[in-house]
Parts: sequence; C-alpha cells; structure tokens
Amino acid sequence: MSTTAGESKSQVAYRWIRERIATGVFSPGYRLVLSSLAGELSMSVVPVREAVRALTAEGLVTFERNVGAHVAHVDGARYRFTMQAISMLESAATALAAPFLTPDDIARARQLNDVVRRGLPDLDPRVFREINQALHGTLYARCPNPRLLDIIRAEWVRLGHLRGSASGIAPGRAAEAVLEHEALIDLIEGGALPEDIERAARRHRAASVTADLAARHPGLNHCDLSLPEGA
Repeated sequence: MSTTAGESKSQVAYRWIRERIATGVFSPGYRLVLSSLAGELSMSVVPVREAVRALTAEGLVTFERNVGAHVAHVDGARYRFTMQAISMLESAATALAAPFLTPDDIARARQLNDVVRRGLPDLDPRVFREINQALHGTLYARCPNPRLLDIIRAEWVRLGHLRGSASGIAPGRAAEAVLEHEALIDLIEGGALPEDIERAARRHRAASVTADLAARHPGLNHCDLSLPEGA
C-alpha cells in the first residue's frame, strides 16, 4: 500500500487495517490473523501486533486470550451514543462552515438532495445513506476548525462497517429529510445567523438519528435528541 513520509510500519499497518474496517472489507466479527495480515503487508508480525493493539484501544477491535483479535461488533447503545455525538458535532461544523461555502458547494448540496427526491419512494436505503452523508459532508467540509473535522471523521470510521446495513428507512423519513435539507440549504444560502443554522441542522440530524436507530434497533429505548423550544 502507499505510505506517507515518516510513517512507521506499525502506522502503515494501523491505517491499512483501519481503512478495511471502515469500508466493510473486514466486517464485524472478522478474525484478524496477525501472520496473514503481516504477509499481505509484506512486514513482520511485530508492527501488525502494535497496530491491532492501537485499534483495540480505540474500540474497533476486540482481543481475547486464546481467541485472538476480531473486528468489534457495535451494540445498539454504543451506536446510539456515537450517532448522538456525530449529530451534535456535524451541526456545529455546519454552522461554522456556512460563511465559507461557495455557490458550487450550495449547488452540489441541492443536486444531491434532488437525487434523493427523484428516487422516492423506492430509493435503496444504502444509496440514501451514502447520498445523505455526502450532502452533509458538503455542508460542513469547509469548517475552519480542523480538529472538529478530525473528530467527526474518526467517529464515522468507528461506525464505517455498519454503513452497509440492510435495515430500511423509517416510513416517510426520507421525504421529510428532503424538505429539511432544502430548508437548511436555504438558511445557509440566505446568510442566516450561525446559531439558527446550527439549530436547524441539529433538529434535522436528531430526527434522522432517531428514525435510523428505530429502524436498526427496534427494541432499543431511544432517548429524545430534539432541542427544546427556544434552545
């Protein structure tokens, strides 16, 4: 694989394994055999072991003595907490990014929203999630706080292997999301106050997260993510 100047072998192995977890190549429960990974990476087992330890510390990998290392499963509660965090972080990043968005950015966000609109009501759930994430990414990508963007990306990587979930979209939620996207884009294009943009983004994300959690984990007790009136 390609390397970045100054990267150690353990860092190369860490990035390589992490990317495969994020993209679903290594799915939840997948056994990470150190010798096999080392062979694919053309390196010794030592840096691969260090990489797996780092991924275990992040919660992406589990390790049990006499069992070995496996890609971690994400339970309903952990998924809920991570999505709550992403919802709040993305809303803040969207508000910060708004003054820096270009007409091309706005046009791309509208185009992505139109793709969802034209696909309703039969849009594949996986396609919906991919387009939805691309749309939101467009709206917050120019956030001037690089640390905030790093945290958002890291949280998505933690859940990356669940993006391909076959669970459906809550009835009517995709159509509601299209209207909420349109209203959010209008606010940004119209130069609304950052707090108004963040509030709109947060309300939208909260509704989407609640619907997604209900579809993925119907038996889970989901807390209300919506903002109180006037917040």
